[in-house]
Amino acid sequence: MSKNPSFEKLNVLIVEDNFLMQQLLKEILRSFHIREYRTANDGADGLQELQTFHADIVIVDWNMEILDGIDFTRLVRTSSDIHDPHVPIIMLTGYNEAKHIVEARDAGATEYLIKPVSAKTLYERFCTVIEKPRPFVKTSTFIGPDRRRTPATERTNKGRRSTD
Repeated sequence: MSKNPSFEKLNVLIVEDNFLMQQLLKEILRSFHIREYRTANDGADGLQELQTFHADIVIVDWNMEILDGIDFTRLVRTSSDIHDPHVPIIMLTGYNEAKHIVEARDAGATEYLIKPVSAKTLYERFCTVIEKPRPFVKTSTFIGPDRRRTPATERTNKGRRSTD
């Protein structure tokens, strides 16, 4: 990753129902010199924001009332009302079990970040989505960034497709 990528021109949407976590995330974004960000208190408000706010990155909490982060992510990926259904989504959560990481990935989350969040870990996720974007995949059962983090090769991919 580059030493100092510029985040100044990024538009970031924070979808988080906890006011103190919102404040922490805003402070971290300001430390990254990000000037354009908006907040939403739940997934429903976040979807509404995305209809008018062209976010470059979305940070979404998993556990919220009305519409949680998983459903929000699925709706972003499949809705025709969203300006950019390919927007990188960083799922923020206290869940650290593998089954939750898989569920977020399968919903279409780009990255996964376990609380407590730090400026360093959020910075690393921003660098990853900007410097190493993954191609978007759309199948009958999945819409989101390619689950593979490294390119498939003949050796690693053999026998994994129905055409093999």
